[in-house]
Amino acid sequence: MSEVIQSFQKLKTYCETENFEGWDPYDGLNSKVFQALPLKHWDLARLAWIQGFKRSPVNFRKLLLVPKKHNSKGIALMLSGYCQLYEASRQGKTEFGTSEVLLDKIEYLADLLLKLSNKSYSGACWGYSFDWQSKAFFLPYNTPTVVATAFCVEALFSAFEITKNESFYDVACSAANFVLNDLNRIKKPKGDFMFSYSPIDNRAVYNASLLGSKILAMVYGYTKDETLKEVAVLTANAVCKMQNEDGSFPHSDQIGNTWRDSFHTGFKLEALEYCRRLCEAEGLQTHIDKGFKYWINNYFNHETGFSFYYDRNMQPTLVDLHCVSQAISTIFKLNKTDKYSQFLNKIVNWAIDNMQSSRGYFYFQRKKGILNKIEYLRWPNAWMFYGLSYYLLHEKVCDT
Repeated sequence: MSEVIQSFQKLKTYCETENFEGWDPYDGLNSKVFQALPLKHWDLARLAWIQGFKRSPVNFRKLLLVPKKHNSKGIALMLSGYCQLYEASRQGKTEFGTSEVLLDKIEYLADLLLKLSNKSYSGACWGYSFDWQSKAFFLPYNTPTVVATAFCVEALFSAFEITKNESFYDVACSAANFVLNDLNRIKKPKGDFMFSYSPIDNRAVYNASLLGSKILAMVYGYTKDETLKEVAVLTANAVCKMQNEDGSFPHSDQIGNTWRDSFHTGFKLEALEYCRRLCEAEGLQTHIDKGFKYWINNYFNHETGFSFYYDRNMQPTLVDLHCVSQAISTIFKLNKTDKYSQFLNKIVNWAIDNMQSSRGYFYFQRKKGILNKIEYLRWPNAWMFYGLSYYLLHEKVCDT
């Protein structure tokens, strides 16, 4: 256990030293060099430029003038992590700071999250600190997404529970208006629908739609607005109808997007659990159980603690610590810690032994023997901070 504490201390110091700013795997279009080129107007050039930055194990960001920035999702993950550390301090675990010191961090990060929000929509929402080009569509800087917004809402509710700052509560609750009024609705049979990823696309990405359901469920948990409950359950069930017989979930409606990965599956399972618990939608339990069984049996080596990005039959050599941190969160939020405490110990220790720099930050990815050591703040370091904060809070795991 002392090794995990030491590892987390180094990670915490690294993130604080950087003032929670950093590069991101997808921030290539922030390059001042690229923005000076006419290529910036061509979607294929934008996509190639982003993918080149993401895939390269050599960091060209300083050379090509990509600045470090605050990323709203990364800040949300850090804020949630500090809220977990605050709860740990209240239990007498003060290795990572007293309650007073941690409260200062919570208030700073929550205020920063409010400043980073996009105020041009019906309710609070958040996007990314860079332009982003996918194969399907282009998202300009700070265009809100339901994914980033879901993590920001969860973090602000956690901060509210600790600080009782009403502004954190009000902003988090207002995100329900963004989901209901600004996201597009992808119609499904029998009156069902799913939410779009952002206000400017019309694609049903299943984990994204479920994170919209999760936002509504979280806000319903406080406001008891029955409309939120009704829509949360309806949209959650719409995704459940797409679940494969073996318990896995496709990624989206798009042709060719039947692939499955670990952390997006974790998103889906958590969102369904929030809807089940907060909206008392017990009909979701069967889907959660089937999905968890497939996930836990197909994305991890239970003997070594190795976490697969895709299921073990696709790319068994790809390592991404987003999968580790999400696994920790999912197991805690689905209340599976008693059964899987030894498993959590193994995946955490594997990550520390194989993927952490002496400077404290975690490496991005390892693929086919090539280790990408570029220091990104959001991915994977904010994620590891978030996941390890849950791990360190709960004695059932730490004392095993």
